[in-house]
Amino acid sequence: MSNLQYIKEDIQNIAEAIEAVLGVDVTIINQDLVRVAGTGTYLDKIGKKVNGYSAFNKSLTERIEIIIDDPSCDEICKECYNKGNCKEFAEVCCPIISDNEAYGVIGLIAFTDEQANLIKDNKDSLMNFLRKMADLISSKIKAQIKSYEVELEKKKLETLLDSIDKAIVSIDVNGKIDKYNSKFKEIFNLDNNIKSKNIFNILKFINTPTVDNFKNNKSCSFHYKIDGYELKGIYNISKIILNNELKGYVIDFIDKKDAIKNYNKINKDYKITLDNIIGNSEVINNTKKEALMASKSTSTVLITGESGTGKELFARAIHNHSPRCDYPFVAVNCAAIPDNLLESELFGYEEGAFTGAKKGGKLGKFELAHKGTIFLDEIGDMSLHLQAKLLRVLQEKELNKIGANSNKLIDVRVIAATNKNLESMVKKGTFREDLYYRLNVIPIKLPSLKERIGDIPLLIDFMILEYARKLNKDVIGIDSDVIELMEHYSWPGNIRELQNVIEYSVNMSSTPKITRNVIPNRVNNIESEEIVINDDNIRTLEELEKREILKALNKYKNYKKDKELVAKSLGISRATLYRKLEKYNIISK
Repeated sequence: MSNLQYIKEDIQNIAEAIEAVLGVDVTIINQDLVRVAGTGTYLDKIGKKVNGYSAFNKSLTERIEIIIDDPSCDEICKECYNKGNCKEFAEVCCPIISDNEAYGVIGLIAFTDEQANLIKDNKDSLMNFLRKMADLISSKIKAQIKSYEVELEKKKLETLLDSIDKAIVSIDVNGKIDKYNSKFKEIFNLDNNIKSKNIFNILKFINTPTVDNFKNNKSCSFHYKIDGYELKGIYNISKIILNNELKGYVIDFIDKKDAIKNYNKINKDYKITLDNIIGNSEVINNTKKEALMASKSTSTVLITGESGTGKELFARAIHNHSPRCDYPFVAVNCAAIPDNLLESELFGYEEGAFTGAKKGGKLGKFELAHKGTIFLDEIGDMSLHLQAKLLRVLQEKELNKIGANSNKLIDVRVIAATNKNLESMVKKGTFREDLYYRLNVIPIKLPSLKERIGDIPLLIDFMILEYARKLNKDVIGIDSDVIELMEHYSWPGNIRELQNVIEYSVNMSSTPKITRNVIPNRVNNIESEEIVINDDNIRTLEELEKREILKALNKYKNYKKDKELVAKSLGISRATLYRKLEKYNIISK
């Protein structure tokens, strides 16, 4: 960076000034021994390199002043490649040093006796003069370094401002624009000639700033409209204070599109798909097929099922298989938010819509889900008032924010879910019939866990691995008699309850396998035969066959000829037993 090449015009002027005073040819070289300035004989040699074995190199590397008054016998000149053809009568070298670093050398060369005598007779005054010239060049170098550093900091600041995902502008106390980033020009469709212009003439929605009106008003909403271009958002104002004196303001702008984009980045949905939903029973496979078909549609989906069956999981999977997968998935639990807050949460509000409303208003979940999917869980808990407003959104595809003067078009796919019987609620008048039919375009009913008993071993294996990893436990499996017990349990809490049981059991287990003595009492204290008799669910023959094989394997697991005993107890051959083990994917040692 700091090279004489950057100030070569100044150096050439200094070289010419030295020659005018002394009447001797001047050449100035840089750190790379390249001539950057010259007069007389050396004018045509600017840009060419000086030989390495020279007085210039010695003066530069050793940072010493050199006077050669007789080149024919000087020790330095003995190593010069041009010794036999030298036309110089005398030479002077003075290093250019700044902050203890050598940047180059000023050289005087005599080509006549008269010039040589001038050097010989005025060594002290001549060297003193060259030192002053070297100091002058040194000060130019420092100024150039300082200028470079200022430019570098300026470039860093510009790059930093342009990399910020906000529009930013700084102004003085009168509103004159000082600095701004590219985002500022971009979002307001401004040209390149805005520096020094007054921001109040460009953005008329900003009030003239004074200490008083910005003291308690740092965030404001804005509506910018010009030549058919429209933008809404929020701007924030920060004061620039120096020595307790107000010098100006920095204003940043966030348009609502960016706010939505940022929300989507923060709340980026993990990519759960139907393949991640565990189970290969017929009922769950049929449900997955229905969900996959629903994902290709834009119609509303109503997912029903008992609590804990995975309604949100299916909703996320439907979204992620749909063409909307690159847009947001926004989940709202209608039962978890008080009714008086749910309206503003879903539909948003404008600034000043009610007492306590935020400056700039609030984006609702529907607006945040634009082009994506909104999942309305526990839809049966929504009040009739909000049901009416939701129905309008579904029918008209437009949003009416609280306090807004006009509606806004939105493009949102709705997936609703409930564990309640909406048809029964419609008959009782607690759920709107018209909304029910709007939501129930594609119905998907999730099976309870007791309807998919065959999936329990798969779910258990997956959960054990997950919780063992999370809890840092060396648990890798579960005894077959415990699996049998769990297959007989009614699971009122469905998969969520199974997760709870497995997490508890992994925590309590001190062996690699979960045994009956570590599972919760509510599951453990069940008499299996009583359950079988009183159970209303009819199991398939395959399920019963698999269960009996597991029972036999567990009973004879410690016997030397366990497979023979298992086959004999089941009344089948060993070959048939191995075919069954492979069929049901039973791993047995």
